[in-house]
Amino acid sequence: MENKLSIYNSLSHKKELFKPINPPFVGLYVCGPTVYSDSHLGHARPFITFDILFRYLKYLGYKVRYVRNITDVGHLENEATEEGEDKIAKKAHLENLEPMEVVQKYMNSFHYNMAQLNVSLPSIEPQASGHIIEQQQLIAKILKNGFAYEKNGSVYFDIEEYSKKYKYGKLSGRVLDELLENTRELEGSKEKKNSFDFALWKKATPDHIMRWPSEWSEGFPGWHMECSAMSVKYLGNKFDIHGGGMDLMFPHHECEIAQNIAATGEESVNYWMHNNMITINGQKMARSLGNFITLNDLFKSYNPMVIRFFILQAHYRSTLDFSDEALKAAEKGLNKIFSAMKIMPKLKVTDSSNKDYVKALKLRIDLAMDDDLSTPQAIAHIFDGVRLINSVNEGHLSIDDTDFKILNEIFFKFVIDILGLKPEIFKSTDDQLDEKLIELLINIRLEARTKKDFSTSDAIRNQLLRLGIILNDTKEGTSWERS
Repeated sequence: MENKLSIYNSLSHKKELFKPINPPFVGLYVCGPTVYSDSHLGHARPFITFDILFRYLKYLGYKVRYVRNITDVGHLENEATEEGEDKIAKKAHLENLEPMEVVQKYMNSFHYNMAQLNVSLPSIEPQASGHIIEQQQLIAKILKNGFAYEKNGSVYFDIEEYSKKYKYGKLSGRVLDELLENTRELEGSKEKKNSFDFALWKKATPDHIMRWPSEWSEGFPGWHMECSAMSVKYLGNKFDIHGGGMDLMFPHHECEIAQNIAATGEESVNYWMHNNMITINGQKMARSLGNFITLNDLFKSYNPMVIRFFILQAHYRSTLDFSDEALKAAEKGLNKIFSAMKIMPKLKVTDSSNKDYVKALKLRIDLAMDDDLSTPQAIAHIFDGVRLINSVNEGHLSIDDTDFKILNEIFFKFVIDILGLKPEIFKSTDDQLDEKLIELLINIRLEARTKKDFSTSDAIRNQLLRLGIILNDTKEGTSWERS
């Protein structure tokens, strides 16, 4: 198949034409959530970003195996020193639950929020705690190859030894001297040969709840190890794309690269993709900074489709600053698109055509998506389509059957299937206000009927009918529907 999709490869720091290893098959791995609290707006961005990639690759004809993991062990409070409690175990203490109860509770919450945002389910969603054996096997390979060492029951990756043969820091640009300088004073490094070495396996302290037997000690895997083990298990030693947030580039993804090369002698990933952060007043949104907004709270004020559209209005590699004004603007824009889609079936189709313009519009959308998933450009062209639909509806322009089919593909294939914007989920603030006004009029009508003021009651019914609202009176009360 002819492919013109180019993606920005974080490893080469440039856009590259996407060439799958084994077309038409594509292997995609994305770092999933650490499930110890409710998801916030910052979490929505990577999963919407790679949902778009997943959808677009399928649109291009590829058969995609999409693996997105669940981190439910090994992610410690202090990522830099690899010390402190496991984030899930700490939450289990606070909520007086078993760690796996915490995992299930917040995994369910994550799945519910993703469904609200119309994020596709991955092909496989492995949990780190279910792949302890695979992680131990990978650690054993790295030890055997001489790139790790065991100390007091813990196993550490030997970055200095690795750097004699391979380049550590190739993704993030970190160099060994810089690492040594920046980590010289870190606590928790007494067991390590060098303070910048990282844990592959940690011996559990007596109070550590989550632990498994191993040949080195009773303990748990390092955070970075899980993604190395699960990605190669389901996608092979060599696969196409690995994605995640930019905040994972170092140390998480850098360590993944080192682990995989140390175990197999070769790169595992051809294309590394990273989405940028959502900010509030220029500062990264994060649970650790306390400036996050949970999706559950956000959905009380804004429809999930508005949030999805808001995220897609910025390129995935650009920062996106959160504000109520930006969300309100996104809501108005999305309402215009969905309003045009409602008009489309009623458009008058003639023999007169704007074929060249409509074809060019479709081509511009495809080119935008082929250019590193430029959703902002694609959306700008969709608004050109909205203006065209409105002009045809008002009689200023005409379209023929071919034009209509192309427009139909743009709005009912591209907007819904690729951008994942579902009209049936969306209710604008105006729609919600309309519903409240309808309920208010129904109550006024009920009061008029109680007072036997049937002229007022009938007047309200007739006026609502003219506006396309049908009232149904039953013994249980009055319900309504749109005609």
